[in-house]
Amino acid sequence: MNIIFVSNNMAKAKTLSTLQVGLIVLALILLPLLLALLLIVPQESVVQQGAGSLIPDKLKFSFNMNNPQKHLDAYAVQLGEMQARIMRLDAQSERLAKLAGEKKVVRDNSEPTKLDESKSQPANRGGPLVLNAPISEIELQQKITETMAKIDFDTEYLSDIEAKLLQQSVLKDMLPNSSPVNAAFNSSSYGWRIDPFNGNKAFHEGLDFSASTGTPIYAAAGGIVTSAEHSPDYGNIVKVDHGSGLETRYAHASKLMVKLGDRVEKGQVVALVGSTGRSTGAHLHYEIRLNGNALDPRKYLHASH
Repeated sequence: MNIIFVSNNMAKAKTLSTLQVGLIVLALILLPLLLALLLIVPQESVVQQGAGSLIPDKLKFSFNMNNPQKHLDAYAVQLGEMQARIMRLDAQSERLAKLAGEKKVVRDNSEPTKLDESKSQPANRGGPLVLNAPISEIELQQKITETMAKIDFDTEYLSDIEAKLLQQSVLKDMLPNSSPVNAAFNSSSYGWRIDPFNGNKAFHEGLDFSASTGTPIYAAAGGIVTSAEHSPDYGNIVKVDHGSGLETRYAHASKLMVKLGDRVEKGQVVALVGSTGRSTGAHLHYEIRLNGNALDPRKYLHASH
């Protein structure tokens, strides 16, 4: 196909070949696309820059803008976990204040909680999350990790003080201070850990003792059985009230040996080890609670059967 152009200013007619016509058509098609890209891409960059300008300089860090939501979700989870840890730490401080007869337990950001200036303090670890200048994503992650370590260190320190105060208080004769089963416990099972069922971080409020199904479970202290039943999470569980807000829980049992309202003595068999409820294998999940708040059972284990 040839297209003939004729003009008064031309000495002779000129023709365009099929190839030349095709190139012109292609150019006419691509031109609007190029114009659209030139107009849209800069606007997107402006939007991104505008959103970034809303972030304070000291909180700015570099991450891949191709998937910002992934980073935001990750940090939201970490900040939520940090907030939960701080709330638990504050609740523990309030309990300590009541036990110590103080109005408030002061928690310094640079040192462990101090109840008595005359007592020696362990070395501090970690540091507060203080951002005074723009930092990279790696630096921000490191700050978050250090702050969580600091919170965990303070929590461990306060647990030690709480155990000492309870052992010196009027509750010392009621404390569940013997092992509930003749088996070793998982030393890392109390505290923050990865939930084996959903893979998320969660606070494990008890101590796990690995033992064969049918192993006897003993009352860690004398008291009254307030619950002997089955629940979806705990499975077969026994709760024993020791008075003054102290309670122990024995969960995932294969068989319950007591019933609601029974009075039990220290060392009496209350259940048998099993894997009922939300469990991944035969073990005893053991908790100590004071007014509903979970205590670290490791601080109260002094004797075994």
